This record gives sequence, C-alpha cells and structure tokens, in this order.
Amino acid sequence: MEPLELRRAVEAGRATASELGLQVDDAIVIHNSDRVALRLLPCDVLARVAPSGHLADSEFEVEVARRLADVDAPVAELDPRVEHRVYLRDAFAISLWTYYEPVRSEIAPADYADVFLRHHAALRQIDLGAPHFTDRVAVALREVNDRERSPELPDSDRELLSDTLRGLSAAISIDKTGDQLLHGEPHPGNLLNTRRGPLFVDLATCCRGPIEFDLAHAPEEVAKHYAGADHGLIHRCRALNWAMFSAWRWRRDDQMPDRGHWRVEGLNQVRAALDRCGLG
Repeated sequence: MEPLELRRAVEAGRATASELGLQVDDAIVIHNSDRVALRLLPCDVLARVAPSGHLADSEFEVEVARRLADVDAPVAELDPRVEHRVYLRDAFAISLWTYYEPVRSEIAPADYADVFLRHHAALRQIDLGAPHFTDRVAVALREVNDRERSPELPDSDRELLSDTLRGLSAAISIDKTGDQLLHGEPHPGNLLNTRRGPLFVDLATCCRGPIEFDLAHAPEEVAKHYAGADHGLIHRCRALNWAMFSAWRWRRDDQMPDRGHWRVEGLNQVRAALDRCGLG
C-alpha cells in the first residue's frame, strides 16, 4: 500500500481492535503488499487489513480458518477474544488473528513434509466450496494475454507464459480423481515456525487440486519425505507455479518490492523448470 493508504489501514486495524475491548497502544507493520499485516500491542493480535474490494477473500479466509480449527489443523488461528468474522471500517476489511512469536530456526524438510501430511489430512475432513487451481491459472492467463494489463511484457515472454499456463494447466488437470482441498500457496513464507510447531498462514489461497500442486511451492527436498508424491507431477506444477508468479509480476499495477528483479528471475525460473520437465 502507498503511504497514505497504509496510514489509513493501520488506523482502521487499531480502531477496530480497540472498539472490541482489546488494548492497543502500538501497531507494528509486519507485512505490506496489497493487504497489510499488523502486530497490535500490548494485546498481541495480528490484524490483517485489506481494501474492502478484497472483502470476499477475507471472508473466505476466515471461514477456512474456522473450519480447520475444528479439525485441529496446523494453521494459525483467529483470536479467541473476539467474534470470528471480518470487520469493515473506513473501506477496509479487517480480521483479527492470534499472533505467534516466530522461532528463529529453519524448518527441516522432514518436518515440512510432516506438517503437509497433517494439513492435507485435515483439509480432507472439511466440506468447503473452493475454486479449482485451474481457476487461478485462468486469472493469470488473462493478465498475460491482455496487453493493457501487462503492457511491458515482451512478446516472446508473453508467448512463453501463455503457452506454459495454458498447456500445463490442461495437462495437470486431466485426471481429477486425486484432487482435494489444498492450501494453495504453502511456500516457506507462509509456514511459520512457532513454539507450537510449524503453522500455515495466509489461508485465502485455499483451492482444489492434486497435493503435488502444494508440494511444488515448498523446497525440493520436502517432497522426498512425502509418501506417495508423484515427483514428475511436482516438476510440472513447479513450472506452472513459476509461470503464475511471473504473470503477477508483469501486471501493470503489481506492487511487489524489487519487481524488476523478480520479473527477470521469474522468467528464468520458468525456463529452468520447463527444462527439468523435458518441456524446454
């Protein structure tokens, strides 16, 4: 968010928590992108604040969290002191979560795989309407194919991303018999190492697809510890994930820090992943 919008978002988060009876003397910005994560002190709440245009995503994330808490999934939980819902204030959608102090140690691949197995098992226990991963690919494809949305994307790279998104999405989704609910974007930044153990966060990306789509977001060593994973499918999913990542970076309104670097790096990763699949 730009500085003015960020200040409004911080104030909306602080005011919402205060009106609910939580003591807020300070707010620390932990993450700032299209939505903001704030640590509110001394009540120690994590407030997720998004523009009201993201209301549906915020409500979906809260519903996913509520359902997964009932089956003891390894996920961050909503704050137990307030009603579990999305609050609207000053054109922002605010949800309040438990804050977890991170443990300063790397999650070993075997532990990463174990939390994946437990999370996927929990997801199989809940009944939730969620988009298929191909729906998310279709959104990325629209960004790539619309020159007004991605005006700086060179023609050769536009063709590469378009072909990769369309071709791999179709190939991966041919057999849907093994599809289930997934986290959707369980990369290392969305897995916190806490005193309770590793916990997944950012649940708004929940979708349906093969478990390999999730595994492709994790470091490569993780899949070796996940029994029954199809490693060829993981490689194809990894190429697809990099293509989606690259599509977002070339959007005209993308706000990711160091976007220029990630535009180049994303395309390089797409080509490398396609080579590993024998599709380069």
